[in-house]
Formats: sequence, C-alpha cells, structure tokens
Amino acid sequence: MISLIIISGRSGSGKSTALHVLEDMGYYCIDNLPVTLLQPLIERITNNDSIRSVAVSIDARNIAEDLVEFPNVVRTFDTNLVSTKIVYLDSASPSLVKRFSETRRKHPLSDNNRDLREALEYERELLTPISDMADLSVDTTSLTIHELRDLIKSRVALDSLEFALLFQSFAYKNGVPVDADLVFDVRCLPNPHWKPNLRNLTGLDQPVQNFLDEQLEFCEMVTDLIRYLETWLPKFEASNRSYMTIALGCTGGQHRSVYICEKLYQQFEPAWENVQIRHRELSKIQLKNGEPG
Repeated sequence: MISLIIISGRSGSGKSTALHVLEDMGYYCIDNLPVTLLQPLIERITNNDSIRSVAVSIDARNIAEDLVEFPNVVRTFDTNLVSTKIVYLDSASPSLVKRFSETRRKHPLSDNNRDLREALEYERELLTPISDMADLSVDTTSLTIHELRDLIKSRVALDSLEFALLFQSFAYKNGVPVDADLVFDVRCLPNPHWKPNLRNLTGLDQPVQNFLDEQLEFCEMVTDLIRYLETWLPKFEASNRSYMTIALGCTGGQHRSVYICEKLYQQFEPAWENVQIRHRELSKIQLKNGEPG
C-alpha cells in the first residue's frame, strides 16, 4: 500500500520544514503540487514498486478553482491502494506577520491591492477545503523549528496506520491549543503554586507529585479521566480517526496539568502503539532559561 501524506497550511506555518523532515526519512517529496496532478501522481506511483511513501505540499499558489475540487480528488483514491493522511499547519496571524517581517519575504498572494494581513486571511479562505479535511491540525505558533521537526517525526512519519495519541499540558493564560480534540480544565484542583517550596518546581518534580497525590480531588479526577478515555478512545479510533490530541490545562501549565498528563501517558502508553506527551509551557520555560528542549 502507498502511504501518502499531504501537507498544507498558510505561508510561514512550517510546511517546508515538515516536507524536509519527511524527505530526510525517505519519503518521495514534491513541493507545491497542483491539485489536478494528485490523481495522475497516484496512478504513476501505483505502477512503480520502488516508491511506497510519498509526501506532497499543496498550498494557496494553486489555482483557486482547483483547491475547491480538492475533496473530490482525494475521494477518488482507492483506499485499498492508498493510505492518505492530511496534515494542516497554521499559526496565529500576528505570528505569521512577524515571520514574514523577519525574513523580508513577500507573501505569494500579496500585491498592490492586498497587504500582508489581507493576504493571510485570503489564504486561509482558499485553503478551507483542505483544512476541513485535515486528519491532523497543528498550531505552530509556539513551536520552535526543532519542536516542529520532532512533532512531524513522531506524529506523522512514524505512525504508519495506527491511531496516534498525544497528551498535552498547557496554561489557560496563554490560550487553549487550537489543535486540541479534547480539552479538560484542571484549574479546580489544589494549586502547588501557593506552596512556597513548590512554586518554582514543576509537575515533573517528585515533591509536586507527592503533594498532588495526597489530594483527594486530584486522585478522583485522574480516575475519572482514565475511565472516560478508556471508554471513548476505542470509539474514536473505530470512527477512522488517525490522530487524537488531549489537552489538559491549568493556570500556568506548570504543575497540575503537567502531572495529570504524565499520569495519563503512563496509563495509556503500554496499551496503544503511538502515544506521545508534550508540555507546552515547560518547553517555553526551558527555552527561556537556555536549557535544551
């Protein structure tokens, strides 16, 4: 069977980085493929036994009318011959504007009548037929290039056909991850932040874990979350979901959400083929302190 990964997203969101990672991993890669050439490409590769892993990037430089036809083109693929995964990358518009300003690149859709911000919004509209079909949507706003590379390796290139599960902690003060499928608010739990000896630690540190394990509410929530996920994750998988991101948030994303993510990861990692964990705010703290990510 041919493994086809389609990468799309707005300009500056990291499509080139993602494609380079896949190329380094042995995928046959094509950048900026016209939508109308998708079907001929599949037909050609089907008759070539030497190529079984393909990644293509499709962006707004396509003809607008062709982008509208993207869903119909993908539906023509023989699912017995082709396994298709659609990955859509995006970032907050201010972040994209900053990236373009730093690189001094011109947006492909900007012109004398359309400035950069307008071009980005128009691009979002043009790519809606692809983003609506995405198996995995990734918000790259807060990701470093190294984190994006690791994410593509672990969640896209290595998952083959199995269900990919990600547990992610975050801080509500920095916004809910836009790529989350399920979001759980754990701010009602006792907060280690108010313990002076725990304030500068994280949910990865034993003293914080000991404190939370002693809290009845914490133990009850972990038990309830495990019960819920054990019931419903198989049903999500059975509905042909390829990816599932479960986000847990607290005020600062440093203590409670981190440790609950760790507990859930420990519970589900032995039972599922592809389980990852990411602590969004801890990555920022490490970067700020000059520590390795």
